[in-house]
Amino acid sequence: MGDKTELITSSEFQQELRKRGGLSVSRCFQCATCSSVCQLAPAEAPFPRRQMLWAQWGLTERLMTDPGVWLCHQCNDCNTRCPRDAKPGDVMQTIRSLAIERLAVPGFMGRLVGRAATTWPLLIGIPFLFWIVALYAVNGLEPPASPLVYDHFVPHWLIYIVYFTTTGLVSLATLASGLRFWNMLGKGAQRSGSFISSLIGVLIEIAVHKRFAKCETNASRRLGHFMLLWGFVGAALASGLIIVALYIMHEEMPLAFLHPFKIVGNIAAVLLVAGGVAVLLNRLQPDQRAGAPTAYDNFFLSVVLLVIASGVLTELGRYFLDPLIACWIYIIHLSAVLSLFATFPYSKFAHMLYRTLAMVHERMTTSQNK
Repeated sequence: MGDKTELITSSEFQQELRKRGGLSVSRCFQCATCSSVCQLAPAEAPFPRRQMLWAQWGLTERLMTDPGVWLCHQCNDCNTRCPRDAKPGDVMQTIRSLAIERLAVPGFMGRLVGRAATTWPLLIGIPFLFWIVALYAVNGLEPPASPLVYDHFVPHWLIYIVYFTTTGLVSLATLASGLRFWNMLGKGAQRSGSFISSLIGVLIEIAVHKRFAKCETNASRRLGHFMLLWGFVGAALASGLIIVALYIMHEEMPLAFLHPFKIVGNIAAVLLVAGGVAVLLNRLQPDQRAGAPTAYDNFFLSVVLLVIASGVLTELGRYFLDPLIACWIYIIHLSAVLSLFATFPYSKFAHMLYRTLAMVHERMTTSQNK
């Protein structure tokens, strides 16, 4: 007799999938229309038909170790062509959110963010309360006199302590989750070639959003995601340049509006605003081409938009608002940024990690790298 394959199903996973937006999975009758119309699915391992079957059966481990879950970019060509309205694109999105929660280190953070429908007050409120307490201890929450200099209200040393510590902890959690996922992907798969060269190729793909260009139904998502990506890259670069200006060039703060480093930050802000608006408008499409919204998605998008809006208002507030109002907007901005940073490995930001690793794995297990 041949070897038997053990199938371990999870009723808990099935219930959680349906609760978080994957209820339509039960409509799928495996016609394979979804896989045949998908422009991103590789011929040797098409998706999302088999993932829909595994989700129906509750085969959690198979879904957690399958790169196809992450190679899907939710173009939703499958949603619009499905004869049963099973919404494979939405189901795949829900599977990804559950995968992020199960891969999370520490686990309680994954559960906290994964259940954003009820926990969002904590995810937003705790960072806000932290900054209130910290600034009360430092300066009694007393705003500086005009002309407003934010460093006189929130000292740079405090920002460095908070965000360097948060970044370090989040980096460790991201590394642990990424290694767990990479090892799971490698079970039963033969990889070859260089990880670094494959990673470089994948990063180039991501930089130009090459795969998004193949989407038809949801093609408009590409521009918004593209601008947000490069807006965040520009914001990170601008933050680094500010440190150079402060401690190497000994520039006086705040920098002049036409200072080169300031221009980098302003360009990043424009990209973030335009990208955020584009993503929001796409999400509000009445035909739900961007997929049915979930609390998990909405929490992430809300925090991103809050970071962008409060950041722009903080910059404008220096020139046009009362110092007290501007300082409270700045606190909101710092709180939103802290929430965004702290939830990086557990929110939709984690797609950057898992999708990148899945794409590297794909390159190392196919002929592309030979």
